[in-house]
Amino acid sequence: MDSSQNADKAIVIGAGLGGLAAAMRLGAKGYRVTVLDKLDVVGGRASSISQQGHRFDLGPTIVTVPQVFEKLWDACGRDFHKDVDLRPMDPFYEIRWPDGSTFSACGDEERMRAEVSRLSPGDLKGYLRFLKDAERRFVVGYEGMVAKPMHKAWETIKVLPEFARLRADRSILGLAKRRVKDPRLQMALSFHPLFIGGDPMNVTSIYALVSHLESTFGVHYAIGGVQAMADAMAKVIRQQGGDIRLGQVVKDIDVAQGAAQGVTLQNGETLAAPLVVSNADAGHTYKTLMKDKPRKRWTDRKLDSRRWSMGLFVWYFGTKGTKGKWSDVGHHTIMSGPRYEGLLRDIFIKGHLADDMSLYVHRPSVTDPTVAPEGDDTFYALSPVPNLAGKNPVDWQAEAPEYRKKVAKVLQDLIPGFEDHLTTDVILTPEDFRDRYLSPHGAGFSIEPRILQSAWFRPHNVSEEAKGLFLVGAGTHPGAGLPGVVSSAEVLGKLVPDAPVVNRVTKIAAE
Repeated sequence: MDSSQNADKAIVIGAGLGGLAAAMRLGAKGYRVTVLDKLDVVGGRASSISQQGHRFDLGPTIVTVPQVFEKLWDACGRDFHKDVDLRPMDPFYEIRWPDGSTFSACGDEERMRAEVSRLSPGDLKGYLRFLKDAERRFVVGYEGMVAKPMHKAWETIKVLPEFARLRADRSILGLAKRRVKDPRLQMALSFHPLFIGGDPMNVTSIYALVSHLESTFGVHYAIGGVQAMADAMAKVIRQQGGDIRLGQVVKDIDVAQGAAQGVTLQNGETLAAPLVVSNADAGHTYKTLMKDKPRKRWTDRKLDSRRWSMGLFVWYFGTKGTKGKWSDVGHHTIMSGPRYEGLLRDIFIKGHLADDMSLYVHRPSVTDPTVAPEGDDTFYALSPVPNLAGKNPVDWQAEAPEYRKKVAKVLQDLIPGFEDHLTTDVILTPEDFRDRYLSPHGAGFSIEPRILQSAWFRPHNVSEEAKGLFLVGAGTHPGAGLPGVVSSAEVLGKLVPDAPVVNRVTKIAAE
């Protein structure tokens, strides 16, 4: 490789939000960046597809901690809010239980106190204690760790005394049970790790910090969906002089003498760069893209020993002429099933596809007129299910039609008669996550965020396997979720120096 020509080149594998954020950070540092992705659209798991006038946002829908995006844009000399129309949600979401009871979460302290008192009057004092717990865990677990490099063991070791004091060994559900007695409120305070692939019965109580994130920073939605945010990120990259190549499958990360040299595409083309950033799943990065390279830490055996997050069954559908129908159904609804802990055990421990389920129902058309034809609605219903690991994974080719019927039966309680108005639909199963996103075991959120699979114990942002190789996205530190994957690029920015002065890119001013 001619170092004088390529010293300031960087390749980013994957145009998910972590990869796009990484490319923005590198562009701001003067690198000539090429982003490669196998899909025909940017966004990765946050991309979308359109059918018959309905836009289906395939992945994340809830935007928390918009400050991480503001910091990212600021690092590139731009204003996030000029590029993205972000709307605060009120309420954040509503939880519904089979007994007809409900709980609406919002950012107003007095309204939340009233909501807890209405649902379970005897638990108000315990709920307020839980909020204090959440704030303390936010200071240690979010402010103290999220945007900091954790590839050195000492960075994790030095927080262990605080983790011990906060009883990080206790699960988030265990903490909720110590604070409140009503099983419904226990669920409402502990379910959040499911949105990043964690089992509330086993992930650390540090994740109580999400309750503090919600109350402090709010819950938001981007007009145009998270796809609009990905498109805005791609625009910045191109304005910086970066190149985004879609429909490109990376076959190998090229390594020589222990250092990254670039990548080889499936079509045989090679791209040279001394800096390679993988936004592909960490499991795919090491097990596939570096399959023939010597690996010190992330061997196939080590990867096979990891616990991976659950899978997802997601049914996207459009309905005609229903804009004013089901007026009590808002933007975000969580339908809690008849079992909480039993269902979690089935999904995460037993790998059993149960007949009952809990659903997250997204109805963006109440906020965003761009998602459906006028007068119509766009929905998706998401059911956590087992991933494809284990001896007897679900055959989704055979099971999907029947499971769709079970989901429809549950949805009848929320949006009765909806099937009479269906116009178009799409279904994604763990098999689609495996094939579309190259996610090991079809996991929805990469490696499960248990305490011994987090921070130093997680695949590091700076790879031990090759000099010049870095990781961003859900499978590395700090983990899944929009704040996590964008913060992984912030960590990258702290690890990578500015590009060499030779051939440095002249940044193009924002339009």
